[in-house]
Amino acid sequence: MIEIPQNSTVYAVTMLFAGIGIPIMAALNAGLGTRLESPALAAAVLFLVAMVASLSYLLLVEGVPIAFSAPSTPFYYYLGGLFVVFYVLSVTWIAPRFGIGNAVSFVLLGQLLSMATIDQFALLGAPQMSLTLPRLMGLFFMAIGVFLVVRK
Repeated sequence: MIEIPQNSTVYAVTMLFAGIGIPIMAALNAGLGTRLESPALAAAVLFLVAMVASLSYLLLVEGVPIAFSAPSTPFYYYLGGLFVVFYVLSVTWIAPRFGIGNAVSFVLLGQLLSMATIDQFALLGAPQMSLTLPRLMGLFFMAIGVFLVVRK
């Protein structure tokens, strides 16, 4: 198995690249959905490619799993994929009509609101991070930034 470094810099850079990838994925899938004339088919292709990549990573980095689930795991932890499906289908359908920048900007705003709520109340097993005045100000300015980006 491959050893992955455990430090904040690696985490930050990895998430930066994940963030860079979201609009690229949205543009690619929106284009595929337009060419195939089916946002749902484009989403299915994306998930097939993602499944192959995920399984390859699993087997190469983590090895063959011992168990698929743990008895104490609440069922809702398995429902994250529904949010991915909703995101992919909506961005694939909306981005060609609304613009990649507009679509992803509102996704960002939704992420900001959701992450602040999850962090504040330590929801879904996340560590609690208080919504301090500096964090609130940062969220406020990021929200203003989103609206300035989508403004014509």
